[in-house]
Amino acid sequence: MRIIKTAVAAAALTALLAACGQGSATKEAAAPDGKTTVRYMNFSANDGHEKDLTAIVNAFQTANPDITVQVETVPYANYFTKLQTAVAGGTAADAFELNYENFVTYAKNGSLAELKEVDAAAYKKSLYDAFTTDGKQYGVPESFSNVVLFYNKDLFKKAGVAEPNADWTWKDEQAAAEKLTNKGAKVWGDYQPVSYNEFYKVLAQTGGEFLNADRTEATFNSPQGVEAAKFLVGKVGKTMPTEADGAGTPDFDSKLFKSGKLAMWHTGIWMFSGMADAPFNWDVAVEPGNTQKASAMFVNGLVVNAASKNAEAAQKWITYLAASDKTTETRLATSWELPPVADEAKLAPYLQQPKPANRKAVFTALEETVLPPVIERQQEMQDIVTQELTSAAAGRKPVEKALADAQTKVNGLLKK
Repeated sequence: MRIIKTAVAAAALTALLAACGQGSATKEAAAPDGKTTVRYMNFSANDGHEKDLTAIVNAFQTANPDITVQVETVPYANYFTKLQTAVAGGTAADAFELNYENFVTYAKNGSLAELKEVDAAAYKKSLYDAFTTDGKQYGVPESFSNVVLFYNKDLFKKAGVAEPNADWTWKDEQAAAEKLTNKGAKVWGDYQPVSYNEFYKVLAQTGGEFLNADRTEATFNSPQGVEAAKFLVGKVGKTMPTEADGAGTPDFDSKLFKSGKLAMWHTGIWMFSGMADAPFNWDVAVEPGNTQKASAMFVNGLVVNAASKNAEAAQKWITYLAASDKTTETRLATSWELPPVADEAKLAPYLQQPKPANRKAVFTALEETVLPPVIERQQEMQDIVTQELTSAAAGRKPVEKALADAQTKVNGLLKK
């Protein structure tokens, strides 16, 4: 999947976008035969889905003969640098693709047009709401992926442990993991990386907040934050492998699960295809919470350039690309990320696939979600939190000290 699964910093955006006022205009492409031309820039069709996007464009143009869509597909590695320069220079496309983290930055800097009269009911609510800022809609969800709890049904059956269900909490997961761990046989009960991406999620699962409302101060060093960090760190060496066992090395977790030596695994739905030929029975469930559920959601969106002279046509295009039946059918047929549509009847081809059986958990998880915290110096923040939690997991400092140090450092980033 080409969903961006880690937060992507837009560190240099502020300076460039400051030079970009609402009044700057995009360069207009020639419109053949009096048609309106909508220029669209994206990254997710690159490297395998160009023909799929072309099929959607052709269907849209057939349904809207007065609009021509001109597509520019850019490799992800170069995409945000090119987009940033184009927006600052007033040459950006009428519509373009953003992952959630970059959406927050562009919306904040006034680079996006407010969308009018969008049919919110067409989309899963949590996905749609991700692109709402201050009560205004600045984008629509295009595609998503999320994290669920994979589990080895055969290991559960062998150990006589009840399988995960919708009512499970952290305590249930921990109790099951302890029963399923057999160090002598090198079988582990659980695997959940000790990292920023897991921490902000489990923090939400216990009612904590990573940043204050206006994102000017880190607030994760709290009683809930300590509880969340201890939940993660406490697994290491007890029900989860340590660094000495190989944890953290590339593909270690997927290989461990596929070998039948891991009972539970917190990971993304992008691993479904890789586990399809696993030589045992497995399934998935919505991740347990503590005081509440909170599933990690990674979402790409579609936006309209605030400077576009073709905003109405651009909005018509992006809403078609996001939620039309043609797009939904194309995505499901080609495994091109999951569409954000609310009507689960349209998702039948996905839901009816045999492995995993409980694919409905993917959509149930969208009912209670948490989005990644976003700041200007995103990657630095992520690295700080992961490094401090890793130190605690390795026993180099207490959890409380690691969390306090992480918060001090993150607040330092916010003040610079």
